[in-house]
Amino acid sequence: MLGRLGWTWLTLLSHWRRHPLQALCLLVGLWLATALWSGVQALNAQARDSYERAAQLFGDGQQTVLINPAGQMLAEADYIDLRLAGWPVSPLLRGSLRFEGPDGPRRLQVLGVEPLTLPAGGLLGRQLNSASDLSDFMYAPGRTWLATDTLAELGWQPGQQPQTEHGARLPSLQVRDELPSGTLVVDIGQAQALLERPGQLSQLLVEQGFAADRPALPAGIELVWDQREEADLERLSDSFHMNLSALGLLAFLVGLFIVHAAAGLALEQRRGLLQTLRACGVSLSQLSTALILELLVLALLAGLLGLVSGYLIASLLVGDVAASLRGLYGAQVVGQLRLEPGWWWAGLGMAVLGCALAGAASVLRALRLPVLAWARPQAWREAQGRTLRRLSLAAVVLLGAALLLVWRGDSLVSGFMLLGCLLLGVAWLLPLWLALLLRLGQRLAKQPVWQWFWADSQQQLGGLSLALMALLLALAANIGVGSMTEGFRKTFVGWLDQRLAADIYVRPDGATEAVQLSRWLQARPEVVGLLPSWQQELRVGGWPTEASGVINHPLYAESWPLRDSLAQAWPRLHAGEGVMVSEQLAQRLGLTLGSNLELLTPAGVQVFVVLGHYADYGNPRGQVLMAAERFRELWPQRELTSIGVLTREGAAAQLVEALRHEFDLPGNRVIDQATLKDYSRQVFEQTFAATAALNSLTLGVAVIALLCSLLSLADSRLGQLAPLWAMGLTPAGLARLSLIQMLALAGLTCLLAIPLGLALAWVLVEVVNVQAFGWRLPWHWFPGQWLVLTALALLAVLLASLGPVWRLSRQGPMDMLRRLAHD
Repeated sequence: MLGRLGWTWLTLLSHWRRHPLQALCLLVGLWLATALWSGVQALNAQARDSYERAAQLFGDGQQTVLINPAGQMLAEADYIDLRLAGWPVSPLLRGSLRFEGPDGPRRLQVLGVEPLTLPAGGLLGRQLNSASDLSDFMYAPGRTWLATDTLAELGWQPGQQPQTEHGARLPSLQVRDELPSGTLVVDIGQAQALLERPGQLSQLLVEQGFAADRPALPAGIELVWDQREEADLERLSDSFHMNLSALGLLAFLVGLFIVHAAAGLALEQRRGLLQTLRACGVSLSQLSTALILELLVLALLAGLLGLVSGYLIASLLVGDVAASLRGLYGAQVVGQLRLEPGWWWAGLGMAVLGCALAGAASVLRALRLPVLAWARPQAWREAQGRTLRRLSLAAVVLLGAALLLVWRGDSLVSGFMLLGCLLLGVAWLLPLWLALLLRLGQRLAKQPVWQWFWADSQQQLGGLSLALMALLLALAANIGVGSMTEGFRKTFVGWLDQRLAADIYVRPDGATEAVQLSRWLQARPEVVGLLPSWQQELRVGGWPTEASGVINHPLYAESWPLRDSLAQAWPRLHAGEGVMVSEQLAQRLGLTLGSNLELLTPAGVQVFVVLGHYADYGNPRGQVLMAAERFRELWPQRELTSIGVLTREGAAAQLVEALRHEFDLPGNRVIDQATLKDYSRQVFEQTFAATAALNSLTLGVAVIALLCSLLSLADSRLGQLAPLWAMGLTPAGLARLSLIQMLALAGLTCLLAIPLGLALAWVLVEVVNVQAFGWRLPWHWFPGQWLVLTALALLAVLLASLGPVWRLSRQGPMDMLRRLAHD
C-alpha cells in the first residue's frame, strides 16, 4: 500500500501525463546540458589518462636523468663506465617514426629501454616482472609493446610487424594496456636499429634514492644532471583543457535554463493542485520531499540519455582534440574514446546537481507562499517581481566583481572567473533591459493594438526570460569566440608570412651531411642564400625552452616580427651583446627590456641582456634567440639543426625534388615554405574545430530552449488572446502579432548580445589568452561576422516560433469561445 508520500508523488507526476510537452522540454534541457558537459569531460579525461600513463612509465612524474650538456646524443661508453663504477643508471633512447594509418600518416613515439636495469617501481618495471615477459621482450625477434587504443587507431593486429618509413619492420606487436597512447616500447637494441642511432642513447635514468644528493660524476664523464617532468605535457595543455571545460560549462548552464523555465512553469500551473494537497493534510515536508523525488527521477532519466549522447559527441570530436594536442604540444593522445566508470558517475552527478539547481528556486518559491495564496496568480506575479529584483541586484554584484577582477586579477583562474561574472551578470540584467525597452515602446505607441502588443510583450517576459538569457549567452559566446578565432587566424597568417621567410627548410642528420648539403646548395644557381641555424633544448626558470642561434643576415631584421625592442637591437644581438626572447617566455618569467636572463650552459651559468620580445604563436615552450657565433661558443658540440634556403622565384619546388633525389631525404627533413604554411594552418584549424563545434551546439541548445518555452506557453496564450479575438482580431492576425513579438524580443536580445560578445572577446584576447599561452593578440573587429551570427540567430528564432504560431492561426471559433468562457 502506498503511503501519503507515495500518493502525493503520484499526484504530482500526473501533471506530466496531462502536459507531456512540458515533460519533454524539461527532459530535453537536462539531456542536452548533461550531453555537452559530459562529452567535454570525456575528452579531457581521455587526454589526462594519456598524460598519467606517460608520467608513470618509470615511477612518479619526476625522473632524475643524466644528459649531454650540449643537447646531443650520449655514447654507450658513458653508460658502461657508470655501471662499472656502481651507478644505478638505466639507458633510454627516444625518437619518433611515421606510419601509415587509416586516417593518413601518424607519427608515433619510440622508446627504447634496457629491461634489466629499469627501476622496479615504474610501470615498465612492473610489466617486466615475469621471466617469460622479460625473455620475449629482450631476445630476438623481440616484442613491440603498445596500448590497445594505439593498436586500434592504426588498424594493426597483435603479432603484426608494421613497416617503418625507412623500410625496417617493428618486432611483433604485443598489447600492454597500461602504456601511454601513441608510444611504442622496444628493447634499446631494437630502438637503435629502428631509429638508425647505433651506439647512441638519449639519456640515462638514475634511481631516485641514489640521485637525491646529486653525487659527483666519475672523472671523464661529461654529463649533467637534469630533472625531467613527464607531467610537463599536462601542465602545458592545461589551458587547452580549461577552455574546453569553460565551453562545456557554458553549454551546461544554457541547458539548465530550459529546465528552470519548464520546472517554474509546471509549478505555476500546479498551484491549485498544491493548494488542494495542502488542504487534504499533506504536510510541507511531505510535499517538498515529493517534489524533490520528482526532480530526482527526471534527473536520472535525462542524465542517462545525456551520458549516451555525450559519449557520441565526444566520439565525433576526439579526433580533432587529439590532432590539436599532437600539433600544439606534441602530446600523444589516442583518437579513439575509452569509457571509464568514473566518467559515468560524474555525468549522473552533474545531471542531478543541475536539476536540483534549476528546480530548487521554483520549489522554494512555492513552499514559501502561504497556503491560501498559492492559487492566486497575483501572488505568483509578486514572487516573480521579487525574483527579478533579486536577479538584478545579483547582476550588479557580479558585474562589480568583474570590474574588480579586471583590476586585480593576474591568473588564468581569475580570467575564467571574470568570464563567468561578466556572462551571468549581463544575462541576469536581460529581463530588466527588455522590460525598460518594452515599456518605452508602449509609451511611444499610439494605436490600441500596438499598445497591447508592447504590454503583452512585457507580460510574456516571465515565461520567456530564461530562454532569452540562454539565447543571449549562446550568441555572445559565438560572437566572442568567433572574433578571437578570426583575429587569431588573421594574425597567425601574417605572422607565418614573416617568420617563414626562407623558401625551403632542410634538417641535416649529423655534421657530415650538414657540410655536404651546404656545399651542394651553394653550388646551385637557383640558390640566393643560406640561413643556417642551431637549436638547443634547455630549461629556463623551470620551463622547457629552446635556444636558437642565427647568423647575421638582413632578412631577420626585415622580417622577424618584434613586439618591442631596445635601440639597435639586431646589431647588438649579432655582436653577442644580448638575446631576444619569445613573448610567452617573457610573460612567464617577467622579463622586461634590459633585464638579465640566466642560461645554464656547459660553460656554466651565462647572463644575457634582453634586447627584445618577439611573437611566437602556437609554441607552448619558450624560445631564446642569439647570435650564431655566441651560440657555438656555448655549445661547441651542437650540430647544425636547420638550413633555410633562399631561392629565385619559382625555383623552390624543383630544388626540393633535387634535394630528395640527391641525398635521399625523407619528406619530414626537407620541406618548402608553402607546404609548411599549409601544415601550420591545418594545425590551427584542428585546434579550433572542437571549439567551433561546441559553440554551434550551444547556440542550438539555446534555440531549443526558446522552442520549449514557446510550446509550453502556447496553451496559456489562448486565454490571453481570446479577448482580442472577441473584439474582432482574427486568429491569423493574432499569429502575425505573436511572431512579430517573438522576433522583437529576440532582436532586442541580440542588440545586447553584440556588446557582450565584444566584451567576451576582449577578455579572451587580453586576459585569458595572455595567462594561458603567454602571448597577446592584436584586437580586430569583424562587423560582418556579428551581422551573420545575428541573422542566423533570428532565423533560428523564426523557425522555432513557426510551430506555436501555426497552431494559433489554426484555432477555430469554438476553441476561442471555450477559452474565453473558461477564463
